[in-house]
Formats: sequence, C-alpha cells, structure tokens
Amino acid sequence: MQQTDNVDPKEIEKFSALASRWWDPEGEFKPLHQINPLRVDFIQRQCDGVFGKRVVDIGCGGGLVAETLAKAGARVTGIDLAEQSLQVAKLHALESQVKVDYQCIAAETFAAEHAGQFDLVTCLEMLEHVPEPEKIVAAAAQLVKPGGTLVFSTLNRNVKSWLLGIVAAEYVLKWVPKGTHEHAKFIQPAELLAMTDKVGLQATAMTGIHYTPWRGFYLDDSNVDVNYLVALKRPESAAA
Repeated sequence: MQQTDNVDPKEIEKFSALASRWWDPEGEFKPLHQINPLRVDFIQRQCDGVFGKRVVDIGCGGGLVAETLAKAGARVTGIDLAEQSLQVAKLHALESQVKVDYQCIAAETFAAEHAGQFDLVTCLEMLEHVPEPEKIVAAAAQLVKPGGTLVFSTLNRNVKSWLLGIVAAEYVLKWVPKGTHEHAKFIQPAELLAMTDKVGLQATAMTGIHYTPWRGFYLDDSNVDVNYLVALKRPESAAA
C-alpha cells in the first residue's frame, strides 16, 4: 500500500472487509448502486460529457463510478489505498471488458506526479473517511487542468444527517454496515467550500441526494442537508 499520513487504517480495513461485495447490487453497497446513475448524470452535465476526456477518480473503491465513466468513453484512472477493493475493481473491469487504469497510491503522491493532467477529477463519498480532507481537496485541485472540472460528494454535519445518514441508514434500514460513518467527520458545505476556495477552485453547482420510499433516490438543488454533490472549476489562468 502506498504510504501516507492522511489515512485511517481502520477505514481501509473496513472497506477491505467488504471488498468482495462491491458489485452486489443487493449487498452492503446497494445505496451506492442506486445513486450511481444520479451521480454520473450530475458529473456528465457539469463537464458537458466525458467522452474522450481524461478522468481520475480519487477513492475509487470497487470502481462503480470509474467503470461507468469509462463506459461513457472517458479515459479513466482510479486510485485508492484499499488493495482488496482495487483487485475487485480490476477483475470486474476485465469481466466487463472496460479499460480503467487502477492504481494503489495516495492522492497526494499521485497529484505530485500528474499535476494538471486531468480534464475531470471526481472524489465521491471519500472525504469523510480521511483524517485531513483538505489535503485530498488540494491534491484534486493540483490534478485538474486549468479550465477543468472537479466533483466532490460527502455528507453534511447536522442533526438531520446524523438521524438519516447514521441512525436510519445503518441501524433502522440497514442500508450500510454499522460503523460505516462517523458523524464528527461529516463536512458542512461551508467547510468544504472554504477548502476549495483556499486552492483557487470556483464552485459552479451544488445539489443534495435525497430518498423517499415512494420516489427512491433523487437530486434536489434546494436541499443539501444530508448527502450532497459539489461541482467546481479550476480557472483557466489560476494555478492550484
């Protein structure tokens, strides 16, 4: 595993233990399978499609987003520090005959080696699992080309997100295993935008991911109380 200080070994162990079930649409990652079309549609709209574009997915896990973007014609690199998840991602891509370059490397190290090389950088449901999310944001900003797009998703930190993101999701509905999230690590939108402002990124869109039994999952730009997505641009003339 690529060494970095910005990693929680317990988080790596947590996702490594579940690695074999990444592609089971009825397993522990069922919610990610259900929201994946929404996330990918949001990403595509923010950068006018991904066909032919060079993309890096930070914290790619088992490859749900990376593989979907590759199928849409993007040239995708997926990076993660959970080796078991990457092995599952590689095997599934082979079985699906989809080309994705998966690498076990820290975002900060990868950014130092590939600065300004990507049209699109995605980092979804990952910032709340690292000790210093601002370092991941800085690495993402370093990776994107001037004029390029970045998309982050994470969980807001408030009473509602604790009730829905932890109590309901982990204990009542049992969508994800108990202990998947720590509420203290959730990131409020203002905190995330402070991180992105610091590295010269400009927010262009923000939307919330919501669920109702009668509608399923959907996006709502007016409500970012729980899960939310943020799209940003690196200005053409500014250096990250």
